[in-house]
Amino acid sequence: MKTNFVFTAICAFLLGACHSATSGTEKTALTKNAEKTEQPSQDSSPVADAAAILAKKEVPVLCYHHIKDIKPSDGPMTKTYSVTPAHFAEQMKALKDDGYETILPDQLYNYLVHGATLPAKPVILSFDDTDEDQFTIAYPEMKKYGFKGVFFIMTVSINRPHYMTEEQLKELSDAGNAVEAHTWDHHMVTKYQGEDWEKQLVQPKGKVEGIIGKSADYFAYPFGLWNRAAFPELKKAGYKMAFSLATKRDSTQPLYTIRRMIVAGQWSTPGVLNAMKQTFHLD
Repeated sequence: MKTNFVFTAICAFLLGACHSATSGTEKTALTKNAEKTEQPSQDSSPVADAAAILAKKEVPVLCYHHIKDIKPSDGPMTKTYSVTPAHFAEQMKALKDDGYETILPDQLYNYLVHGATLPAKPVILSFDDTDEDQFTIAYPEMKKYGFKGVFFIMTVSINRPHYMTEEQLKELSDAGNAVEAHTWDHHMVTKYQGEDWEKQLVQPKGKVEGIIGKSADYFAYPFGLWNRAAFPELKKAGYKMAFSLATKRDSTQPLYTIRRMIVAGQWSTPGVLNAMKQTFHLD
Protein backbone atom coordinates (compact mmCIF):
# COMPACT_ATOMS: atom_id res chain seq x y z
CA MET A 1 0.00 0.00 0.00
CA LYS A 2 2.82 2.40 0.88
CA THR A 3 4.63 1.69 -2.43
CA ASN A 4 1.47 2.40 -4.43
CA PHE A 5 0.93 5.65 -2.52
CA VAL A 6 4.48 6.85 -3.25
CA PHE A 7 4.20 5.86 -6.92
CA THR A 8 0.88 7.69 -7.29
CA ALA A 9 2.21 10.80 -5.54
CA ILE A 10 5.33 11.05 -7.71
CA CYS A 11 3.34 10.43 -10.91
CA ALA A 12 1.05 13.32 -9.93
CA PHE A 13 4.12 15.49 -9.32
CA LEU A 14 5.60 14.58 -12.70
CA LEU A 15 2.43 15.33 -14.61
CA GLY A 16 2.07 18.63 -12.78
CA ALA A 17 5.66 19.51 -13.53
CA CYS A 18 5.31 18.66 -17.21
CA HIS A 19 2.21 20.87 -17.50
CA SER A 20 3.90 23.86 -15.89
CA ALA A 21 5.96 26.49 -17.66
CA THR A 22 9.35 25.54 -16.28
CA SER A 23 11.96 28.30 -16.59
CA GLY A 24 14.21 28.21 -19.64
CA THR A 25 17.33 27.82 -17.52
CA GLU A 26 15.97 24.85 -15.52
CA LYS A 27 14.60 22.97 -18.54
CA THR A 28 17.31 23.79 -21.02
CA ALA A 29 19.94 22.70 -18.44
CA LEU A 30 17.36 20.20 -17.61
CA THR A 31 20.93 -4.46 -31.51
CA LYS A 32 21.09 -7.00 -31.51
CA ASN A 33 17.38 -6.49 -31.07
CA ALA A 34 17.05 -5.04 -34.56
CA GLU A 35 18.63 -8.17 -35.99
CA LYS A 36 16.19 -10.39 -34.13
CA THR A 37 13.06 -8.37 -34.90
CA GLU A 38 11.13 -9.17 -38.04
CA GLN A 39 10.58 -6.04 -40.10
CA PRO A 40 7.92 -6.73 -42.72
CA SER A 41 7.91 -4.63 -45.85
CA GLN A 42 5.67 -1.61 -45.53
CA ASP A 43 4.54 -2.18 -49.10
CA SER A 44 3.29 -5.71 -48.49
CA SER A 45 2.04 -5.56 -44.89
CA PRO A 46 -1.44 -4.39 -43.91
CA VAL A 47 -1.63 -0.95 -42.31
CA ALA A 48 -3.40 -0.82 -38.95
CA ASP A 49 -6.03 1.83 -38.24
CA ALA A 50 -6.25 3.84 -35.00
CA ALA A 51 -8.48 1.31 -33.26
CA ALA A 52 -6.14 -1.57 -34.10
CA ILE A 53 -3.12 0.39 -32.88
CA LEU A 54 -4.82 1.27 -29.60
CA ALA A 55 -5.77 -2.38 -29.09
CA LYS A 56 -2.15 -3.53 -29.24
CA LYS A 57 -0.20 -4.10 -26.05
CA GLU A 58 1.80 -0.99 -25.18
CA VAL A 59 5.58 -1.10 -25.21
CA PRO A 60 7.16 0.59 -22.16
CA VAL A 61 9.08 3.72 -23.07
CA LEU A 62 11.30 5.18 -20.35
CA CYS A 63 12.25 8.87 -20.47
CA TYR A 64 15.52 10.16 -18.98
CA HIS A 65 16.88 13.69 -18.80
CA HIS A 66 19.97 14.24 -16.61
CA ILE A 67 22.31 11.40 -15.62
CA LYS A 68 24.25 13.13 -12.85
CA ASP A 69 24.82 13.27 -9.12
CA ILE A 70 22.27 15.35 -7.23
CA LYS A 71 23.39 18.17 -4.92
CA PRO A 72 21.52 19.07 -1.71
CA SER A 73 20.99 22.57 -3.13
CA ASP A 74 19.22 21.27 -6.25
CA GLY A 75 15.55 22.15 -6.51
CA PRO A 76 12.72 19.59 -6.61
CA MET A 77 12.44 19.72 -10.41
CA THR A 78 16.14 18.98 -10.90
CA LYS A 79 15.97 16.16 -8.35
CA THR A 80 13.02 14.61 -10.16
CA TYR A 81 14.55 14.92 -13.62
CA SER A 82 18.02 13.68 -12.56
CA VAL A 83 19.05 10.04 -12.14
CA THR A 84 22.42 9.44 -10.53
CA PRO A 85 25.01 7.45 -12.49
CA ALA A 86 24.90 4.71 -9.83
CA HIS A 87 21.13 4.40 -10.03
CA PHE A 88 21.20 4.45 -13.83
CA ALA A 89 23.72 1.60 -13.79
CA GLU A 90 21.48 -0.34 -11.40
CA GLN A 91 18.47 0.22 -13.63
CA MET A 92 20.23 -1.00 -16.77
CA LYS A 93 21.40 -4.15 -15.00
CA ALA A 94 17.92 -4.74 -13.58
CA LEU A 95 16.33 -4.44 -17.00
CA LYS A 96 18.84 -6.90 -18.43
CA ASP A 97 18.44 -9.33 -15.53
CA ASP A 98 14.64 -9.14 -15.92
CA GLY A 99 14.89 -10.16 -19.57
CA TYR A 100 14.17 -6.84 -21.27
CA GLU A 101 15.57 -6.08 -24.72
CA THR A 102 15.74 -2.56 -26.11
CA ILE A 103 14.03 -1.67 -29.35
CA LEU A 104 14.07 1.54 -31.39
CA PRO A 105 11.26 3.71 -32.78
CA ASP A 106 11.42 2.08 -36.23
CA GLN A 107 10.66 -1.27 -34.61
CA LEU A 108 7.82 0.18 -32.56
CA TYR A 109 6.34 1.80 -35.68
CA ASN A 110 6.50 -1.44 -37.67
CA TYR A 111 4.91 -3.32 -34.77
CA LEU A 112 2.05 -0.84 -34.40
CA VAL A 113 1.40 -0.21 -38.08
CA HIS A 114 2.51 -3.35 -39.92
CA GLY A 115 2.31 -6.08 -37.29
CA ALA A 116 6.06 -6.74 -36.98
CA THR A 117 7.06 -9.01 -34.13
CA LEU A 118 9.03 -7.74 -31.14
CA PRO A 119 11.18 -9.38 -28.46
CA ALA A 120 9.21 -11.00 -25.64
CA LYS A 121 9.99 -8.11 -23.28
CA PRO A 122 10.71 -4.96 -25.29
CA VAL A 123 11.55 -1.58 -23.82
CA ILE A 124 12.56 1.77 -25.32
CA LEU A 125 15.15 3.90 -23.55
CA SER A 126 14.64 7.55 -24.51
CA PHE A 127 16.68 10.61 -23.59
CA ASP A 128 15.60 14.25 -23.90
CA ASP A 129 17.36 17.60 -24.23
CA THR A 130 20.85 16.75 -25.58
CA ASP A 131 22.68 16.60 -22.23
CA GLU A 132 26.31 15.54 -22.62
CA ASP A 133 26.05 13.16 -19.65
CA GLN A 134 23.76 11.02 -21.76
CA PHE A 135 26.74 10.40 -24.05
CA THR A 136 29.51 10.23 -21.45
CA ILE A 137 27.65 8.27 -18.74
CA ALA A 138 24.44 6.66 -20.04
CA TYR A 139 25.74 5.48 -23.42
CA PRO A 140 28.76 3.52 -22.06
CA GLU A 141 26.53 1.90 -19.43
CA MET A 142 23.99 0.86 -22.04
CA LYS A 143 26.71 -0.65 -24.22
CA LYS A 144 27.58 -3.13 -21.46
CA TYR A 145 24.27 -4.87 -22.11
CA GLY A 146 23.94 -4.31 -25.84
CA PHE A 147 21.22 -1.72 -25.24
CA LYS A 148 20.32 0.97 -27.76
CA GLY A 149 18.38 4.17 -27.13
CA VAL A 150 16.66 7.09 -28.82
CA PHE A 151 18.08 10.55 -28.17
CA PHE A 152 15.72 13.50 -28.74
CA ILE A 153 17.74 16.61 -29.56
CA MET A 154 17.08 20.32 -29.01
CA THR A 155 19.07 21.63 -31.94
CA VAL A 156 19.77 25.01 -30.31
CA SER A 157 21.90 23.22 -27.71
CA ILE A 158 24.19 21.26 -30.06
CA ASN A 159 27.90 22.06 -29.54
CA ARG A 160 27.22 24.20 -26.48
CA PRO A 161 28.99 23.57 -23.14
CA HIS A 162 27.50 20.60 -21.24
CA TYR A 163 25.54 19.47 -24.30
CA MET A 164 26.41 16.97 -27.00
CA THR A 165 28.46 17.89 -30.02
CA GLU A 166 27.74 17.01 -33.63
CA GLU A 167 30.51 14.42 -33.47
CA GLN A 168 28.96 12.75 -30.42
CA LEU A 169 25.52 12.64 -32.05
CA LYS A 170 27.04 11.09 -35.17
CA GLU A 171 28.79 8.48 -33.05
CA LEU A 172 25.53 7.57 -31.30
CA SER A 173 23.80 7.19 -34.64
CA ASP A 174 26.62 5.21 -36.24
CA ALA A 175 26.55 2.84 -33.24
CA GLY A 176 22.91 1.98 -33.96
CA ASN A 177 21.10 4.39 -31.66
CA ALA A 178 18.31 6.64 -32.93
CA VAL A 179 18.94 10.39 -32.94
CA GLU A 180 15.73 12.35 -33.41
CA ALA A 181 14.25 15.86 -33.03
CA HIS A 182 12.98 17.61 -29.90
CA THR A 183 12.35 21.10 -31.40
CA TRP A 184 14.81 23.94 -31.76
CA ASP A 185 14.59 25.45 -28.26
CA HIS A 186 12.02 23.46 -26.26
CA HIS A 187 9.05 25.80 -26.63
CA MET A 188 5.69 24.13 -26.02
CA VAL A 189 4.03 22.78 -29.15
CA THR A 190 0.64 23.94 -27.83
CA LYS A 191 1.75 27.57 -28.29
CA TYR A 192 2.97 27.37 -31.89
CA GLN A 193 1.66 29.77 -34.50
CA GLY A 194 2.63 30.66 -38.04
CA GLU A 195 6.37 30.26 -38.62
CA ASP A 196 6.86 28.33 -35.37
CA TRP A 197 6.04 25.05 -37.13
CA GLU A 198 8.88 25.56 -39.60
CA LYS A 199 11.32 26.70 -36.90
CA GLN A 200 10.48 24.03 -34.33
CA LEU A 201 9.58 21.00 -36.46
CA VAL A 202 10.97 21.26 -39.99
CA GLN A 203 14.34 22.92 -39.40
CA PRO A 204 15.36 20.72 -36.43
CA LYS A 205 14.55 17.61 -38.47
CA GLY A 206 16.79 18.84 -41.27
CA LYS A 207 19.56 19.78 -38.83
CA VAL A 208 19.59 16.33 -37.21
CA GLU A 209 19.51 14.58 -40.59
CA GLY A 210 22.43 16.68 -41.80
CA ILE A 211 24.49 15.57 -38.79
CA ILE A 212 23.70 11.85 -38.77
CA GLY A 213 23.29 11.31 -42.52
CA LYS A 214 20.02 9.44 -41.96
CA SER A 215 16.33 10.21 -41.86
CA ALA A 216 14.99 11.56 -38.54
CA ASP A 217 11.39 10.35 -38.48
CA TYR A 218 10.39 10.73 -34.82
CA PHE A 219 9.63 13.65 -32.52
CA ALA A 220 9.25 14.24 -28.77
CA TYR A 221 6.97 16.97 -27.43
CA PRO A 222 8.58 19.42 -24.96
CA PHE A 223 7.03 18.90 -21.53
CA GLY A 224 5.03 16.05 -23.10
CA LEU A 225 2.37 18.58 -24.16
CA TRP A 226 0.52 18.20 -27.46
CA ASN A 227 -2.66 19.31 -29.19
CA ARG A 228 -4.48 18.12 -32.27
CA ALA A 229 -3.33 21.15 -34.26
CA ALA A 230 0.16 19.62 -34.17
CA PHE A 231 -0.78 16.37 -35.91
CA PRO A 232 -1.09 17.67 -39.51
CA GLU A 233 2.03 19.78 -39.04
CA LEU A 234 4.02 16.77 -37.83
CA LYS A 235 2.81 14.71 -40.78
CA LYS A 236 3.62 17.50 -43.23
CA ALA A 237 7.12 17.77 -41.75
CA GLY A 238 7.64 14.04 -42.35
CA TYR A 239 7.42 12.62 -38.82
CA LYS A 240 6.00 9.09 -38.55
CA MET A 241 5.40 9.14 -34.78
CA ALA A 242 5.59 11.57 -31.87
CA PHE A 243 6.22 10.84 -28.19
CA SER A 244 4.40 12.50 -25.30
CA LEU A 245 4.50 11.53 -21.62
CA ALA A 246 2.10 9.44 -19.55
CA THR A 247 -1.14 11.16 -20.57
CA LYS A 248 -3.83 9.26 -22.48
CA ARG A 249 -3.24 8.63 -26.18
CA ASP A 250 -5.37 10.44 -28.74
CA SER A 251 -8.18 8.20 -29.97
CA THR A 252 -7.75 9.19 -33.62
CA GLN A 253 -3.96 9.67 -33.88
CA PRO A 254 -2.29 7.26 -31.44
CA LEU A 255 0.95 7.27 -33.44
CA TYR A 256 1.40 10.94 -32.59
CA THR A 257 0.76 10.46 -28.86
CA ILE A 258 3.05 7.55 -27.95
CA ARG A 259 3.25 7.39 -24.17
CA ARG A 260 6.46 7.57 -22.14
CA MET A 261 7.24 7.45 -18.44
CA ILE A 262 9.71 9.83 -16.82
CA VAL A 263 12.13 7.95 -14.58
CA ALA A 264 12.07 10.00 -11.38
CA GLY A 265 15.33 10.53 -9.55
CA GLN A 266 13.67 9.73 -6.24
CA TRP A 267 12.73 6.18 -7.26
CA SER A 268 14.66 3.07 -6.28
CA THR A 269 15.47 0.56 -8.99
CA PRO A 270 12.66 -1.81 -7.89
CA GLY A 271 10.41 1.26 -7.84
CA VAL A 272 11.26 2.03 -11.47
CA LEU A 273 10.39 -1.51 -12.56
CA ASN A 274 7.17 -1.41 -10.57
CA ALA A 275 6.19 1.99 -11.98
CA MET A 276 6.91 0.78 -15.50
CA LYS A 277 4.70 -2.26 -15.05
CA GLN A 278 1.86 -0.20 -13.59
CA THR A 279 2.08 2.59 -16.16
CA PHE A 280 2.08 0.30 -19.19
CA HIS A 281 -0.10 -2.47 -17.71
CA LEU A 282 2.55 -5.14 -18.14
CA ASP A 283 1.88 -8.70 -17.05
